[in-house]
Amino acid sequence: MSDSLYIASTGMHVQQGQINVISNNLANVNTPAYKKSSASFSDLMYREINKTTSMSSNTHEIGSGAAITGTSKTFTQGEVKATERALDIAINGDGFFEVNLLDGSKAYTRNGSLNVSSESLLTTNDGFELSPPIQIPEDATDIVITTDGRVQAAIPSEDGLIDIGQIELVNFVSTEHLKPVGNNLYLPTNDSGDGLIGKPGEDNLGVLAQGFLESSNVNLINELTDLILAQRAYEINSKVVQISDELLSLSNNMRR
Repeated sequence: MSDSLYIASTGMHVQQGQINVISNNLANVNTPAYKKSSASFSDLMYREINKTTSMSSNTHEIGSGAAITGTSKTFTQGEVKATERALDIAINGDGFFEVNLLDGSKAYTRNGSLNVSSESLLTTNDGFELSPPIQIPEDATDIVITTDGRVQAAIPSEDGLIDIGQIELVNFVSTEHLKPVGNNLYLPTNDSGDGLIGKPGEDNLGVLAQGFLESSNVNLINELTDLILAQRAYEINSKVVQISDELLSLSNNMRR
């Protein structure tokens, strides 16, 4: 009977983990370019139970419950929405922006909501500089970013637009193995492979859309359905714990 208590407790644990994953997805439903997380499950070790009758002797296997084996990101593209803000850039297709972290290492994001830092450099909303760096002239009156990543500025001393930089994109062989580290940033891993750098629109990379942002790819209906299923599964497993406890109490009372 103790087996059922343990097995049901593992079921409650994995459903709580599933609810935690869903909660994080729902919390980020309005986060630009957020990619939904999914939990992976597996059954635990099986063990053989001897079963002997007057006619025969054999064995059967009983599982030990369930466990969460990990979480992964789904990198399907979210809806691209117009913002009419010059420094909002959406990637329409594959690829990531490369940014410089404070320790000098590189990270990657699809969130193209950009700002100009106090050093006149293009940065993310969290202050991470784009790589390669792009400096905006202090007297710039307009910024134009083309679909292939050319960054141009209008300044009073020039009649037309001048080129001030080139936005590059980075793609990976296996994006689902990138490591999320918060702030919509990802780090490469051995399984993701090294980043392949190129211009937007080349080498299967997406193109840029100025004045647009990619939305989260979280589907509210699917998440709410999964939330209800996880809640019901948790309730059923807790009921198994309750019934197992009651049966153990009956067995103990029989000895009196």
